Amino acid sequence: MGFFDRFKQSNINQGIEEYKRTDDAVLLDVRTPQEYQEGHIPESKNVPLQQLNNVVSVVKNTEIPLFVYCYSGARSHQAIGLLQRMGYSKVNNIGGIAAYSGKVEK
Repeated sequence: MGFFDRFKQSNINQGIEEYKRTDDAVLLDVRTPQEYQEGHIPESKNVPLQQLNNVVSVVKNTEIPLFVYCYSGARSHQAIGLLQRMGYSKVNNIGGIAAYSGKVEK
């Protein structure tokens, strides 16, 4: 990731399409449980940013591609760094659900 990549706005809709095309990928929602219950992208797993050290209970294999989102993209950006330090090598910040145009589940 280059210096200017951190300022590039992620497109969550493109990210979801890439997630769907990626074998064995996991869609990770790092918002709070309350936010998740209010509406989340189908198939996503909720591991709040504050409890990200528990991600191993959802994704044991550090080689599995992770597509991470939150509300605006800020927490998912933080989560990417934490996940990389935990050894996860295929992590993608796809941005915030606020810009998502697909259906959500409750």
